[in-house]
Formats: sequence, structure tokens, C-alpha cells
Amino acid sequence: MTDPTTPWALPRLVVAASASGHGKTTVATGLLAALRRRGLTVSPHKVGPDYIDPGYHALAAGRAGRNLDPFLVGADRIAPLLRHGASVPTPADVAVVEGVMGLHDGAVGRGDFASTAHVARLIDAPVLLVLDTTAQGRSAAALTLGMAAFDPTVRIGGVILNRVGSPRHETLLRDALAEVGVPVLGAVTRAAEVAAPARHLGLVPVTERAPESLAIVAALADLVESTVDLDAVLDLARTAAPLRVPAWDPVAAVGGPAGGDRPLVAVAGGPAFTFSYAETTELLTAAGADVVTVDPLRDPALPAGTRAVIVGGGFPEAYAEALAGNATLRAELAAFDGPIVAECAGLLYLGRSLDGAAMCGRLDLTARMTGRLTLGYREAVAAADSPVARAGDAVRGHEFHRTTTDPGHGEQPAWRWNGAAHGFVAGRVHASYLHTHWAGHPSAARRLVEACR
Repeated sequence: MTDPTTPWALPRLVVAASASGHGKTTVATGLLAALRRRGLTVSPHKVGPDYIDPGYHALAAGRAGRNLDPFLVGADRIAPLLRHGASVPTPADVAVVEGVMGLHDGAVGRGDFASTAHVARLIDAPVLLVLDTTAQGRSAAALTLGMAAFDPTVRIGGVILNRVGSPRHETLLRDALAEVGVPVLGAVTRAAEVAAPARHLGLVPVTERAPESLAIVAALADLVESTVDLDAVLDLARTAAPLRVPAWDPVAAVGGPAGGDRPLVAVAGGPAFTFSYAETTELLTAAGADVVTVDPLRDPALPAGTRAVIVGGGFPEAYAEALAGNATLRAELAAFDGPIVAECAGLLYLGRSLDGAAMCGRLDLTARMTGRLTLGYREAVAAADSPVARAGDAVRGHEFHRTTTDPGHGEQPAWRWNGAAHGFVAGRVHASYLHTHWAGHPSAARRLVEACR
């Protein structure tokens, strides 16, 4: 373990693109897996609130994929969180950070705040730009030059050509990029591309299709090994300046463990509830809890001694009938007298029904799929005291769903934002569509542990 307070020359780079869908996840996941094959310890990270890409990263790297989102946790925590993630369980040899959307695309109305470029500056890392070269020739060089000149504080250290049509096309592209002085570190042809299956909210999470996901990650590693100059990528990563900020510390964030015994907190997992941040468990543990996973698809009961339950996001709509079939766990959650915290999928699961399938009935609501995507960052204020917030507490979160509930909020809502009420606080239950990152408000972990007592 490195000293968390001294400068650390951690090799690192950011994988970016000019827009979504240009191959960032393909390249980032393949790099992680290929570098791991070389015997390197690789730390995987993702810009933004995405839950699914970090799952593929974790599979490729063999350690937790972690998010770096200035909107959710604050800009001052980004470099400390990177250092923490690259330090546990063992120090990494290199960190790979996958960007979000286009390089300079930030939170709506906030310039480049929370963009890939913003995070690259915060962690002082070079950028490896993935170029979708479909129907492009020399213009790819102009695009690269423009991306670099748009913000000279962001250093584009090389490019990966993606979706190259032919050897002649590749030569044209390499010659053009040589004219502007940007090195080409790899070229992926259209025929060689590997893709993971998608769903209405993005890629299918790895836990839902483990054997297929392993095969996809292996194929991505093969792809990168055969098309990318890994030595040049590592040389680029080594140009990053030493990290001079201390590592984020979950114990310090929660103020140390609360007094008393160690309550057991059950966190929903399995294929239906895949959305979680690694720091949530770390904060709960630091606050004095023991954390265990429960799979609502398969486990007939909560673990013995459970004092609180967290049901996060995921795809319950894809498993509604199977969730309905686990009637014993649904009944236990309906009667559970400890704190329950639910986000998005958890909100749906606690309701009476989802697309007609019976759910837990803990909350008096029905839910259904719609054709409308609700997506975006939110600045919320707690509307009531609950197991994770005091009335008036301000938090930042994000929404990402295609479902709706009836009613849209309870008599006592969980949050308010944009002048409207959202979510439900009912007894010791706190449930809403809002996804939050507890590293941004670690008091939630301590408050939940204290609520167990």
C-alpha cells in the first residue's frame, strides 16, 4: 500500500471521444483487459454517473470499477477518489479512465463542468482520443486539432482510429494526423469491432450475462492486443504528473465508526439490482456496519439479523415476473421494521406492482414502463427527515429511467427539486428515483447506521 499522503507517480490516462457511440467503452475495456494480461495491476474508472460501463471495467481489470463525477461528489474529491480507487485493494500500476459523451460535453448549462475534459484536468492526465473515422479522411486530423485547441489545458497525447474501412483508409488517416503532430497509437477496423448487447438504458449489465460478458471482455482484449501499441499507451500514461493530493478516506469521511454494535445492512444485488457505487459499502463499513448482499431473485429471506436494507437501481422491469415469484422475500420486506433506502429500481420493487406483476407492497404505488426517457442531473433538497437525510439537506443526484409511478410522490415526499415534490418517505422508508453517490454526502452512511440502532 502506498502512503496515501505523499506524491504518487501513478501512470494514468483518459479515454475520450468527440461524441457518444464512437468506441470509448470498446477501447477502455479492451485496454484494461489487455494490460491485465501483461501482468499489470490496472485501476478502472468512469467519468459520470454510469453504472453499467464500470461493470465491464471491473470484469476486465479484476477489481471494482469506480466513478469520477464532479457533479455528484464535488470537483475537490475527484483526484482523492482516483487515488483511493487506485490504491485498494492493492496499488495499481496504471489507471485507465473512460470518459463520458464527447470530450468537452459537461452538465447542461454548466459549460464543461463534469465533462471528460474537466476530469482530465482535475486528475492531470493525458487524453487518448478515440476517433470514429467512418466516412472521414483528412478531416479526422482537423477534428483532432480542433478538439485539442478548444481547451489547450487538456492534453491529447494520441489517438486510436476506430471503424477504419481499409488499409488505404488507415494510411490516409495516419498521414493526416502526422501533419498535425498527433501520434496514432492504434487502428481498429469496422470488421474487427466487438460490441456488447444493449438495452433501453444502455449496455446489458455484466451480472446478467456473466459467461457472455467474459467472452466479450476476452474478445476486447484480443482486439486491443492486435490493433493498439500497448507500449506507446503505457508511455503516454507515464507522462502524467505525480498525484499530490491525499487519497480519499471513507473513515475520515464519516467521522469514524458510530458507537455500539455493528448492525447488519443488506444491499440488494443480483441481475435485477446491479446499480451501485463501491464507495457506498466502504462508507457503511467505515461508519460501523457489516454489509451483506441479498439477491431478490433467488434469496427467500433477508440474512438473519438484518437491521437495514438498501435496494438500489437496476432493471426490475426485465425480471418483474421472477421478482413477483419470490413471494416470501416480498412479504418479509413488506413487514420489515428497520430502515429501507431505495433508489429507482428499488422504488419500483417496494411498490404494489410493476407492469402488473406483484411487488412488495411496502409503498402504495403502481409502476409501469413508458416510452419516455427521464435523464439528467438533479439538485435536490430533502423534504423530510429520513434514514439518510435531515429535512433541508441539499444533495446532488441523477435520474435515469423509462418508468413512471402512480402516484408520482407520497404525501410526505423524499426530495424537492425544480419546485416539485419527488419520491416517498413513509415511516422508516426512503424511496425515490434519485440516484446519489454517497461520497458526495457521506453523512447518509453514518445516519443510516445510527438509524439501525
